Amino acid sequence: MKIVQLAAIGAALASTALIAAPAHAGSTEGKWQIKVLGSGVLPDGKITRIEKDLIGLPAGSQTKASDNVAPTVAIEYFFTKNISAETICCTSAHHVTGAGALAGAAIIDHAILIPATLTLKYHLPLPGGIKPYIGVGPSLHLWLGERPGAAAAALGAARVRLSNDVGAVVQAGVDVPLGKKGYGLTLDAKKYWMKTTAHFYTAGGVEALTTRHDVNAWIVSGGVSYRF
Repeated sequence: MKIVQLAAIGAALASTALIAAPAHAGSTEGKWQIKVLGSGVLPDGKITRIEKDLIGLPAGSQTKASDNVAPTVAIEYFFTKNISAETICCTSAHHVTGAGALAGAAIIDHAILIPATLTLKYHLPLPGGIKPYIGVGPSLHLWLGERPGAAAAALGAARVRLSNDVGAVVQAGVDVPLGKKGYGLTLDAKKYWMKTTAHFYTAGGVEALTTRHDVNAWIVSGGVSYRF
């Protein structure tokens, strides 16, 4: 999905929030900034290691995770004119399907990803108040609600669990002010390095399949901001 489309989604999501802006006076030099964004969440999901296999996966078995679009809220605090810290709030649902020898197989349904993220950012002021930035930081990847897909259930999987994991993220983007009252537009891209382990259990509680996966998602966002 194009960044321009994501910006349009973010603007639509934020219209009500910006009409009811915070009571604090907006300013392009304020300490706090809130962003409401539309985000494309683009994970990988490939198998990097099979740790246990009691069901006999065929050679060449592989998986991939679906993309999704989700609303995102970012909260940012400026320590100085050029240095800030930012965290985001986002949940995104994904399906894992087979690739290679497992092509088309439904492996995991409706896994909800929460990429808890904190980045330290450096901003470069340009003429007109435009501020490109870069950032880096840790992330904690939480998974909720996952369940076996039809193909996994047909092989006897009654329950699946994806492990939470710690990873890293880098980001780059730009903030563009709209006047001097704190409103603006923002474009952002984050690259995550994250892994998870999928544990598949039978109805009797036996762990029949354990696979390690690279998630390594991109999150590309566009929307509106308010600084105060």
